[in-house]
Amino acid sequence: MSGIYLGAAVVLLLTIILGLAQVFRQAGRADSLLAALLFGSTGVALVLVLGKGLGLDGALNIALVFALLAAVLGVAFVLRGWPEDDAREDAES
Repeated sequence: MSGIYLGAAVVLLLTIILGLAQVFRQAGRADSLLAALLFGSTGVALVLVLGKGLGLDGALNIALVFALLAAVLGVAFVLRGWPEDDAREDAES
């Protein structure tokens, strides 16, 4: 049964690597924000699957911390990294 979990972890890791390659290919603010949020949620899933596959009891706590950090990253990016001029242009379009 742990082989299934480890296989799922490999698939999740591959999706993170492919997403990172896509971010480097198309660098945009909104794309970077969405990729960072996707990496956060995929990282949480990866930690949970690895924790279940390897029998780690503390994986749930680590996954909760990763989820919290991913949410804070999204809020911080919007508050600090999004210029006012771009927000006005997007609202007018």
